[in-house]
Amino acid sequence: MLDAARLREDFPILKRLVRGKPLVYLDNAATTQKPRQVISALASFYERHNANVHRGVHTLSDEATQLVEDSRRKTAAFIGAPKPQTVIFTRNATESINLVAHAWGRKFLKAGDEILLTELEHHSNLVPWQMLAAEKGVSLRFIPMREDGTLDLERAQALLSPKTKLLAFTAASNALGTLNDVPALVRLARGAGAKVLVDGAQWVPHLAVDVRAWDCDFLAFSAHKMLGPTGIGVLYGKEDLLEAMNPFLGGGDMIQQVRLEGFTANVLPYKFEAGTPNIADAAAFGAALDYLGAVGLAAVREHEAALVRKAFEVLESVPRLTIYGPRDVSRRGGVVSFNFDGLHAHDVGTALDLEGIAVRVGHHCCQPLMAKLGVPGTARASFYLYNTEEEVEALGRALRKTADFFFGAKAEAKR
Repeated sequence: MLDAARLREDFPILKRLVRGKPLVYLDNAATTQKPRQVISALASFYERHNANVHRGVHTLSDEATQLVEDSRRKTAAFIGAPKPQTVIFTRNATESINLVAHAWGRKFLKAGDEILLTELEHHSNLVPWQMLAAEKGVSLRFIPMREDGTLDLERAQALLSPKTKLLAFTAASNALGTLNDVPALVRLARGAGAKVLVDGAQWVPHLAVDVRAWDCDFLAFSAHKMLGPTGIGVLYGKEDLLEAMNPFLGGGDMIQQVRLEGFTANVLPYKFEAGTPNIADAAAFGAALDYLGAVGLAAVREHEAALVRKAFEVLESVPRLTIYGPRDVSRRGGVVSFNFDGLHAHDVGTALDLEGIAVRVGHHCCQPLMAKLGVPGTARASFYLYNTEEEVEALGRALRKTADFFFGAKAEAKR
């Protein structure tokens, strides 16, 4: 069982005060805090190994290259990828999805084709396809969300057709915490002959992934949501698809040979990694993967589920509070979104900040989903391996204090 109190000792930022009170950091779906091991790995790179990669024959360049390629191998192992060269380093999950839209979509999709998405999608798995649809004449269709925050798989089956060339969906909703049935969705897509892209930004940090078992064609995620540095994302792709795709960007390191009249693209993964990469953060990402591997994702999942159950227990006692998304903990990740009746989410976030509690407020880059819920946005508490039940209780106390301040006696009357 995960020992959150012991793990917290590895995270220096958790010792700081906010507005004179102990920091309660519940904004992990936006970005996670970094353990000393990752911070040290980043500092060590600049202090001992700083050089450009893949181009030098001197010692520092060799060391820097080795660190980046070690992180690539660790990433491949973490997600069950068959080969390290099927792991492309990008800036973030957003860039990974855009890479597929440009390098695969532009080449292989044509007017009349369809892309199937869901009503749960983050803008990063919506806007790139909207842009592609406008350019290529591709149609977008959407799997609807049911009232409980889960996807309607019967409608998904009905929406798939021979015109469907891609199913792109989030494995875990950043706004509601919904965990989608990835294998079932992939099977449906395969039945229609469609390719599959999984947005794993909210899944990979929290639950085990095996891309071969999932049989997805693409998987996108970000390092900063799983204890790693900002500025590093990952795109996994099946080797034959990556080989068939055109390069995303042109320039140094994505070429084997350049002539005045043209070029020959480099081998995978460098074909998609033009220019000097984010070397230091790629190297430090390896330390984050080591840390998560030592803790174990099964333990992380069990811990987060316990925190969500505690959050339901605590938040259900708060007057005038609505919780969104599935109530079955097995169907949701460590995210709990909520609103006070008659109070804007930004006011809630400000009130919680006064108590040293960090949550996310707004539409969470899911404006169509918020429109479906009939709200401009929500407040969102999201948990990770270093959060504790005491912090969930602190959230409950702060929310009750907020209700008392804004609603007074009316709060209890409207329970």
